[in-house]
Amino acid sequence: MRISDMNWMQVEAYLRHDDRAVLPLGSTEQHSHLRLTVDCILPERVALDAAEPLGVPVFPVLPYGVTPYFREFPGSISLRVETHLQVVRDILDGMAHSGFRRILIVNGHGGNSAVQQFVPEWSADHPECKVMFHNWWNAPNTWAKVQAIDPVASHGSWMENFPWTRLPGVDMPTSQRPMVDLARVRILDPVALRAYLGDGNYGGLYQRSDSDMLALWQVAVEETRALLNGTWGTAS
Repeated sequence: MRISDMNWMQVEAYLRHDDRAVLPLGSTEQHSHLRLTVDCILPERVALDAAEPLGVPVFPVLPYGVTPYFREFPGSISLRVETHLQVVRDILDGMAHSGFRRILIVNGHGGNSAVQQFVPEWSADHPECKVMFHNWWNAPNTWAKVQAIDPVASHGSWMENFPWTRLPGVDMPTSQRPMVDLARVRILDPVALRAYLGDGNYGGLYQRSDSDMLALWQVAVEETRALLNGTWGTAS
C-alpha cells in the first residue's frame, strides 16, 4: 500500500505490529521512445505490487538519481552523487526515527549504484535497522527471465516497455537495434554519447508482446515479495 494513502495515526498503528517498509529509487532521464520517468514508474510499481498482499507500506519514489551521461537528452535531470546520497541518508534517518526497522530499497536506475555501497555504512550507524538494496530489473530470477525471453535487451529497449511505461500515440520502431558497445558508452562525454546512441536505445527490439512483458513482471513482483518475506536477521 502507498504510505501516501495513510495518515500518521495509521502508520503508528501499523508500526505496533510490523516494522517493514519499501523505499523506491528512480531517475528522470531519456528512455528512447518511452516515458522519461520509466525508472520511477517501474520500481514504485513493482514495490507496490509486491507489498500490497503483505500490507507493507511503500514510500513515494525518489524521482531523481545520478545520470550525468544523459544530460544532453532534454528532460534528463541528474543529481550529484553526494547530493543523492545525502537525500537518501535523510530519508532513511527519517524512516528509522519513525520506527521502521526493516527497509527494502527497490532501485530502478543503474546510476544509483552508490547507494548500494552506502547502505552498509548507514546500517553500521543504525544497528537496530536492517536495509536491503534491490535492483529489481537485474535480480537473479528477473534477469534470467529477461534472458529466456530475449537476450538482446538493455536500456530503452523492450525490457522496459510495459503497458504503463509507453506513451499514447507514440509508435515504436519495428527493428531490432544491435547492442551498443558498453565499454565505449562508459567513456564518452554527454555530447558524444547522444551522438552515438541516437534515440537512446542501448540495444534490442523496442517492443515485445504484452504476454511476454506480463510474464516478466510476475517474476519481478514475486522476487521482490520474497525479499520482503525473507530472513532479515534480528532487528531490535
